[in-house]
Amino acid sequence: MSKEKEVLLNEEIRADELRCIGDDGKVYGIIDSDEALGIANRLGLDLVLIAPDAKPPVAKIMDYGKFRYQQEKKQKEAKKKQKVIDVKEIKLSVKIAQNDINYKVKHALEFLEQGKHVKFRVFLKGREMSNPEIAVALLEKIWQSIEDKANRDKEPNFEGRYVNMLVMPRKG
Repeated sequence: MSKEKEVLLNEEIRADELRCIGDDGKVYGIIDSDEALGIANRLGLDLVLIAPDAKPPVAKIMDYGKFRYQQEKKQKEAKKKQKVIDVKEIKLSVKIAQNDINYKVKHALEFLEQGKHVKFRVFLKGREMSNPEIAVALLEKIWQSIEDKANRDKEPNFEGRYVNMLVMPRKG
């Protein structure tokens, strides 16, 4: 665990009085920290500070090793359920020929069928920067050929020397 998530255990707790809760939900009330530590030792468990900013601080008597194991297990489960979105990028030029557009669209449709998002980027060189609407027109032309298989996530927008458009596969 990282330093930020580290909690105070047993003798590390410096507070004089603690609001103490048992592992089974039993409330011991506000007791001296030495007394709470004695109860935890008698039960063979750890005294864990769970709310250090409260007045008085709140501590729980629990099996800290088991607690940490369960937390890590939950994190691994959450990580397994995450869906990673794969974005494929297709670069174009304003002066692209129609057969090249068809070829790029064919690849884009393959990526969309695989469930990947596709980002079209039109690079503007030199004087092309003064007319970005040409790139937007090109992206609109491409959109017309793939709109039956995709949803537009982002409209064509100007970013630096590029005009970008993001499309994602249509569900169902």
